[in-house]
Amino acid sequence: MKHIYNNKILIERRRGLRSNLTEAEKILWRYLGNSKLAGFRFFRQYSAGGGSHIPDEQKLYDAERTKYLNGNNIKVLRFWNNDLINDIDSVIAKIIESTK
Repeated sequence: MKHIYNNKILIERRRGLRSNLTEAEKILWRYLGNSKLAGFRFFRQYSAGGGSHIPDEQKLYDAERTKYLNGNNIKVLRFWNNDLINDIDSVIAKIIESTK
């Protein structure tokens, strides 16, 4: 089986994304970092497979990406930035619920 995780070709892209977090990502990582959430370990910008976001095709891309990741036993949870910024407690509750 082909190794799909953290392709070396994408290392610079991952580094760039980790060092340029959105405000919503910064808020979320205050709760997820250092195994703070129920002892689970979360990864930032951990690549699996390939591809990139194409604005005009975002919804289709996200659906295909989720299908691909789920097919590789990777659980995907998606949240709106607005929810992370304005209702982080509900987001965290949904993350915890998904681990049960």
